[in-house]
Amino acid sequence: MKKTYFIFLFLLALASSAQKPLGINYGSFQKPAENPIVQADSAYVFEDPIKKEIVHWQKADVFNPAAIVKNGKIMLLYRAEDNPAAHLGGRTSRIGLAESTDGIHFTKYPEPVLFPQNDDFAQYDSPGGCEDPRVVQTEDGTYIMAYTAWNYDTPRLSIAFSKDLVHWEKKGPAFLKAYNGKFKNMASKSGSILTKRMGDRYVAAKIDGKYWMYWGELGVNLAWSENLYDWHPELNAKGDLKYLIEPRAGKFDSNLTECGPPALFTDEGIVLVYNGKNHDSAEKAWPQLPQGTYSVGRVVFNPSNLRTVVSRSEEPFLWPTLSHEIKGQYKAGTTFSEGLVFYKKRWFLYYGTADSFVGLAVGEAN
Repeated sequence: MKKTYFIFLFLLALASSAQKPLGINYGSFQKPAENPIVQADSAYVFEDPIKKEIVHWQKADVFNPAAIVKNGKIMLLYRAEDNPAAHLGGRTSRIGLAESTDGIHFTKYPEPVLFPQNDDFAQYDSPGGCEDPRVVQTEDGTYIMAYTAWNYDTPRLSIAFSKDLVHWEKKGPAFLKAYNGKFKNMASKSGSILTKRMGDRYVAAKIDGKYWMYWGELGVNLAWSENLYDWHPELNAKGDLKYLIEPRAGKFDSNLTECGPPALFTDEGIVLVYNGKNHDSAEKAWPQLPQGTYSVGRVVFNPSNLRTVVSRSEEPFLWPTLSHEIKGQYKAGTTFSEGLVFYKKRWFLYYGTADSFVGLAVGEAN
């Protein structure tokens, strides 16, 4: 009863605020002619603190970006890989930063902002690096990054804090302390923290004294936190992870359902944009897309119960259509979304293409 009451108060405050939740016209998304908007550049170098040598940190590929609006600009935090000669997954990833005043043309910062260092977290993020960020901010302006720390053994969903998007404090694996370390060595990734509209910003939403995050790729799970870095996955009666949605045979998400950008309170409910991977076998795959293709859909949850599905895409609203989206490291075809921001009265959706470039689709608000 107490929990229901707090949720009611939260929704009442949300509805009565001057800035009501926006809607998204999913059918309106178009890919600008400038695509791909960000790509690799071997001219960018920095001194790697572990190797003690100069590395071309974005020589190979640039993809899978997070996005957030700061001081009237779109800030893009993208994954960059260093060694084009290495095989898929055998490189070091670092997070770079770029800014734009139109959402299309970006100026890169010269050095990465999050990367493996000689610290307590190297056991989690070296040598594979820091991958696939999603970024939100709190009401006081602190930035929270959920990213994958990769040590060539186990990928771990991890958290970092920043006040300026340039200097980051790593907090470690998100599930390290949950249930006495039960999930310490479990593979995990793709954290989409729930956000709400507050004025011109979207900020991490607190319900019943807790923050909430949808996460996962084999299925979508829900986790909660009181401090935004120690997270507790929800479990079923057997003590296993509780999945809210899972892959569906014969659909665009028949192989994976991987969380995309931070979840949003919208006019239709809580929207989680997610990445569906088509199955690799013809018997289970969606016939309208090639096997193995990544495309983008959405699931809507009930605002009064974060676990209840209201609706779910039968078809994707974004999929590979451009030549560079089916060329690169991952040739099956990829539009992999991780950044979604409302900017200048439109929605800007940023995504990775074939693990090689950064793409953009722009849509209208309802």
